[in-house]
Amino acid sequence: MRWALVLVVLALAGCSSSGTGSAPPATDEGWQVTVYYTAVESFHSGPSVPVHGCQVIDCENGKDLLGNFPQSFAKAVKDEGTGRTSSGRYLNWSHDKGYWLDTEPRDSFGKALKPFVSAAADGLKTGSRIKLVSCGQTQEGTNVDAAVCQKLASSSWEITDEFTPGLGGDRHIDLYLGEETGPGFTESAWYTTLAEAVLEVHQPS
Repeated sequence: MRWALVLVVLALAGCSSSGTGSAPPATDEGWQVTVYYTAVESFHSGPSVPVHGCQVIDCENGKDLLGNFPQSFAKAVKDEGTGRTSSGRYLNWSHDKGYWLDTEPRDSFGKALKPFVSAAADGLKTGSRIKLVSCGQTQEGTNVDAAVCQKLASSSWEITDEFTPGLGGDRHIDLYLGEETGPGFTESAWYTTLAEAVLEVHQPS
């Protein structure tokens, strides 16, 4: 009876690991992990600058005046790709479209970004699912903040976005955190770069 039970368990294990139509996840070491976020206009102050672009997403390099925004906010949007204005609309930016106004923060393919889900990478297929197995260390060689590492590692990431050309590269992944949480966000533990991280990568077949 015991051997019969073992055979049944093995058979069920074989069934669960086959027929999924995709390769098993692989653990991969030596990754650089960065983060990106949605800037929030109300957390920025200082001189305002006019921002020109498109009133809608289906437009490229528009010339319409989209508004006057704090210079640091406009720069953060260009650096991070998206920002929430005080009116509640989103000011987005991409290297091939310029600035545009929208109802959602968007990835490079026009889909809404999802906090602690959306990620960008150059060397992985779109749709790849990622788990952070080890946070490695900071660029300075210190331990990663425990709360930050726990949240990043407990999240299930999916490659839905891509880097601005020249900012990505091999073995580099960018994780989307959602909106910045205060005026000092880029000085907080959340705005971090991880070195020698270990990922579990499940690429679509």
